[in-house]
Amino acid sequence: MLLRTLLVLWCTLVCCQVSRSADWPAFRGPQHNGVSPEDRAPTTWSASENVVWKASLPRPGNGSPVVAAGHVFVTSAEDDAGHERSLYCLGRKTGTIQWVKTVSREQELPTHKTNPYCGTTPVVSDGKVIVWHGSSGLYCYDFQGNTLWSRDFGEFRHIWGYGSSPIVHRGRVILHTGPGRQVFVIAMDLKDGRTIWKDEEPVDGDGSRNAKGEFRGSWSTPIVAQVDGQDQLIVAHATRLKAYDPETGETIWTCQGLAHSRGDLAYSSPTLVGNLCFMTGGYQGPMMAVKLGGQGDVSETHRLWRTEKQPQSIGSPIAAGGMIYRANAGPGTIQCIDPQDGSIRWTNRAAGGNHWSSIVRVRDHLYATNQQGVTVIFRSDPSKYQKIAENRLDDETNATPAISDGQLFFRTAKYLWCIQ
Repeated sequence: MLLRTLLVLWCTLVCCQVSRSADWPAFRGPQHNGVSPEDRAPTTWSASENVVWKASLPRPGNGSPVVAAGHVFVTSAEDDAGHERSLYCLGRKTGTIQWVKTVSREQELPTHKTNPYCGTTPVVSDGKVIVWHGSSGLYCYDFQGNTLWSRDFGEFRHIWGYGSSPIVHRGRVILHTGPGRQVFVIAMDLKDGRTIWKDEEPVDGDGSRNAKGEFRGSWSTPIVAQVDGQDQLIVAHATRLKAYDPETGETIWTCQGLAHSRGDLAYSSPTLVGNLCFMTGGYQGPMMAVKLGGQGDVSETHRLWRTEKQPQSIGSPIAAGGMIYRANAGPGTIQCIDPQDGSIRWTNRAAGGNHWSSIVRVRDHLYATNQQGVTVIFRSDPSKYQKIAENRLDDETNATPAISDGQLFFRTAKYLWCIQ
């Protein structure tokens, strides 16, 4: 009897571990850092090789797929004007569409051709999937497509559209809204969507431009760091980094440094490497590193360094072996950066083309996908660029791939792909 009980417990633990490793439930994975907990991922594929399935999508989009509990979720607009915005649920084994939830909005709002409507990534937690459709609202569904709750926060207007994705932390849905005139960070109860706390960010100008007429906005998805045993929610606002207590919404620290002569812009997510937080401003903005552990305004005390004009950086970089690896959107280079001082260890053109998607990693294999659908796999090595493989899907993409149970999931302009 004791042996049988121990065997059941062991099988339960193993199954739980396999289930956790198989899920990619949020933008940039289970830890919001682009790192897969798995040991392997495909290294060879093409549009006709090692494709398990591909499913047609109605419109292009920058939102990434997420994978959880045998489902793949992805967003897409149904029309070019973004009047109808949808969440698709597909079976992960076959790519068959299981259900679609569409919300409608009569008013057409501006965006940019490089950021089609439905540019956000869903998040899955506790049998629920949450999706942010900008001005069309925030929605929570169960795995059968039933609406559990929704929130309408009003209009979000920016000439370049919207793009920050929700995350879930300890039973709370956290959303960084904007860009535009209405910008705030809000924490909601996962069970019913009620507001737990909300922090509004001051906005000058008309929402698309600041008072000086320069571009302004943040499309950055927040991350959570643990600092001295305390969770910190780190958000990249348009001009500064800001860390919150995710339980109360109280500000822990702020750090200026993202504003520059071309505007107040943040595209990528903050990146943690050791006890540092690395961030790059948008539109060829500055890059900087902040030492974690401070309180209040740490711009002078904990900002280790800040360098001015950088290559255009839209996707989020990734940490590996104490270094930062960044794929740039213009010029389309890959760089290895030392976060201690901001020095560039190496720069390589790799496959060429510009990168909008974020780098993902499996152990020491880094995957960088350019806008032409070409993915280079290279080794994390601060001494030199070491290419492992190069693969293409012959379709454009700005979305970040997902890694789940030894498979890759790509969202391109026309299709959702599963690669084995």
